[in-house]
Amino acid sequence: MQKIPLSKCFVNDEVRNAAIRALESGQYILGKECKAFEEEIAAHTGTKHCILGSSWTMIVYMLHLAQEVKPGDEIIVPSHTAFPTMEPLIHCGAKPVFVDIDDTFCMDVDQVEAAITPRTVGIIPVHLYGHPVNVDRILAIASKHKLWVIEDCAQAQGAKYNGKTVGSMGNFGAYSFFPSKNLTVLGDGGCLTTNDDALAEKVRMLRNHGRKDKYLHEFTGFNVRFNEIQGAIGRVMLKHLDGFNDQRRAVAARYNQRLKGLVVTPKEMPWAKAVYHMYVIRVQKRDELQKFLKEKGIETGIHYPVPNHQQPAVTSKFSNIPSLPKTEAAVKEILSLPVHGEMPVEDADKVCDAIAEFHGRK
Repeated sequence: MQKIPLSKCFVNDEVRNAAIRALESGQYILGKECKAFEEEIAAHTGTKHCILGSSWTMIVYMLHLAQEVKPGDEIIVPSHTAFPTMEPLIHCGAKPVFVDIDDTFCMDVDQVEAAITPRTVGIIPVHLYGHPVNVDRILAIASKHKLWVIEDCAQAQGAKYNGKTVGSMGNFGAYSFFPSKNLTVLGDGGCLTTNDDALAEKVRMLRNHGRKDKYLHEFTGFNVRFNEIQGAIGRVMLKHLDGFNDQRRAVAARYNQRLKGLVVTPKEMPWAKAVYHMYVIRVQKRDELQKFLKEKGIETGIHYPVPNHQQPAVTSKFSNIPSLPKTEAAVKEILSLPVHGEMPVEDADKVCDAIAEFHGRK
């Protein structure tokens, strides 16, 4: 039986040679490869600065420290996202204020303004599954209430909103390079993008023990540095990103065509160019379908089975947590189907054949 994986990392001789080049350079942390990778990401997103870090979680934590996020602050986030979206703010003592989702699985912008209180300092919209949030509306609300915006682009590298690349419109963009992401470095890693000179400089120093010069520490920082091997690999991956995203869209188009009438397929808004980090359907007999597909050698996932406003780490710490009916209904029905940048459309057909068989259509 030929297995169809949920995701797959791209590795070829170009990737191997890049890693060897970095190995042989004799410099392994924040060297030439990292600097070039930062410059190339900034150019790709259309921003002035890119700051690499050891993970999305830690580089955003550095950002929150630079922003002086403090206990008692409130930050508006969707519940339906990976838990790390809110980990940094919780570590700073701030409170996540949850809003429900819309039909794209992203933050329901209609609920954002009602969630603002005098304690609100920022909004973290998540471009979930590779589909952009309505950024213009978020920015308008943020401007009206003098709030900052961090675009969570961990699942959306290369996605566009009205022709603009995600991560270039808010005050900051935050990216993850985890192996399953559209842009990976074959390990942990992340970065920030921004046009804010002062905060970019402060985050750079915080990630490297609070210093600009080797032996002069202006404040107490951390070790959240990036390494040269992954920087070299990331530069190769970035060159292929747009092409791989096009292939993801081709696979999604085939799914949309073949699965219509069988399951609820993802919605893509007219102003969005989604990059399908995940292709997520809704189906009532989700667990039964997942088991059936597994028996056919088709790997699937559930992203995410427990919404964050119901996570023990949240409910044990915060009170007055709202009910989010759309999120709570969605997590019982969502199923992520295989998709990656090298996936043949023919594999999507095999997945569709299996789903049709499950529904008695074959």
